[in-house]
Amino acid sequence: MMNDLSYLMLRLVAGISFFGHGLVRLPKLAAFSQWMTGSFSKSMLPQSLVRPFSYALPIAEFTIGILLILGLFSQKTFIAGVAVMLLLMLGTCLIENWEALPSQIIHAVILIVLYQFIAVNTFSLDHIIFKK
Repeated sequence: MMNDLSYLMLRLVAGISFFGHGLVRLPKLAAFSQWMTGSFSKSMLPQSLVRPFSYALPIAEFTIGILLILGLFSQKTFIAGVAVMLLLMLGTCLIENWEALPSQIIHAVILIVLYQFIAVNTFSLDHIIFKK
C-alpha cells in the first residue's frame, strides 16, 4: 500500500512533467510541429498523421498535466496519459530515437502505479468534489 502523501508527491511529479512539456511547447506550437514533422519525415508514418498529432500533443500534455496536479478526473487522466505515452513510444521506436524511450517508459510506469493505488488519492479535487 502507498500512503496519501507519497501518492500526492508521485502524482505531482507526473503532473509537473506533463504540464511543463505542454507549457513550453504551446507558445511555439508551429515551430514544435515543424520540428516534429521533420523528425518523422523519414519514418513510415505519413505526414498526414504526424502533423495533427504534433499540434494535439502539447495541448494534451498541458491538459493532462493540469488535471494531474489538481487531482481531477484522475482515473481518466491516468488512462489518457498512458495512451499519450504509448503513442510517443511507438513514434520514438519508428524513428529509432532509443535515448528518449526510457523517459517515456518511466512516465507510463508512474501513471500505471498511480492508477493502481488510486484509492489513496485523498489530496485531490476528486476526493473533495466526488468523495473518491
